[in-house]
Amino acid sequence: MTAPLPFEGLRVLAIEQAVSGPFCTRQFADLGAEVIKVEHPDGGDVARRYDGAMRGLSAYFAWLNRGKRSVALDLKTPEGLAAVERLVLDADVFVHNLTAGAIERLGLGYQALAARAPRLVWVRISGYGAEGPYRDKKAYDMLIQAESGIVSMTGTPDAPAKAGVSIADIGSGHYAFSSAVSALYRRERTGQGACVDISMLECMTEWMMPPLYVHLGGNATPQRVGLRHNMIVPYGAYACADGQVLFAVQSDTEFRRFCAGVVGDASLADQPEFATNPARLAHRELIESRLEGFLRTLTVAEVVTRLDAAGIANAVVNDVIGVAGHPQLAARDRWTEVDSPVGRIPALRPPHNIADAAPVMGAIPGLGEQKPEWTPRPPSDS
Repeated sequence: MTAPLPFEGLRVLAIEQAVSGPFCTRQFADLGAEVIKVEHPDGGDVARRYDGAMRGLSAYFAWLNRGKRSVALDLKTPEGLAAVERLVLDADVFVHNLTAGAIERLGLGYQALAARAPRLVWVRISGYGAEGPYRDKKAYDMLIQAESGIVSMTGTPDAPAKAGVSIADIGSGHYAFSSAVSALYRRERTGQGACVDISMLECMTEWMMPPLYVHLGGNATPQRVGLRHNMIVPYGAYACADGQVLFAVQSDTEFRRFCAGVVGDASLADQPEFATNPARLAHRELIESRLEGFLRTLTVAEVVTRLDAAGIANAVVNDVIGVAGHPQLAARDRWTEVDSPVGRIPALRPPHNIADAAPVMGAIPGLGEQKPEWTPRPPSDS
């Protein structure tokens, strides 16, 4: 028997653009909430026009907006603003990621709504937060990756690089979702809504804490090391005779097992410069050159066989094509299809994986497909 989805009966209003807000609200839609996406009649969400990769449909928009209802409203008109106000006052969650101050200028700030909708969970996603000297700075994913120091940890010793996916947007969207869910859980006990203020900079700085602790603890700042770990050795991609393999040695016990079972020289782990991870980190060039000299005599298949036998975690360095056809995703039936304005398109099932409640996987909406009304609910007893 299929159980109800977690957010059945929940209403979410979104005035959102691009990635962070839509990523947050798509989680609600996948898990059963009714999500109303407010878009400007002239073009809608900017992500609709990023590209036409999926038969004319934007890859980002297709990924982030399934299961939502698109309502086209011009918020600069009295009629559009009045319609949005009706929608937000009947919502459980209101998510927005517009530029600083835009929501307040519309009269939809938290203080303006809290007295009239005390159960509302009001969620803002911004680059730098509601206060401070950076409050009004524009913020996009790569800018926040740079400002937070992420790019200083990513790339090669010769050049920094951003992460290849929008981690600042995705991270802030997920913190917005988890914070909203936490506020809803509290509301079940207290009857009170909440003001949630998510800063992209703060989300990424949270992810930077290990290198920040290295700095604050008085040690040298971790360096960029490409496809290697900058705090654990050996951990990364290493060249073999016919390619490269990525493996991770997480402890001194594992390193001893690696030396005996993969390299075939258990005594290597007894040498003082290699016996502990801090020692291996200090002698990174020496140990890694010695390991690659050996690994280049073996094929990738031979190295993986040895790693598996020794219980050392490893992975293939896949490209996009390899991931699209990954056998593990196929074995777990992760691929499905959803409806869209260009017909049925592939979609990956979300990783929530609640055993008795399959995600909705609703259609990707065309701009303004729905009317801006929904049926008001009776007043809550809470």
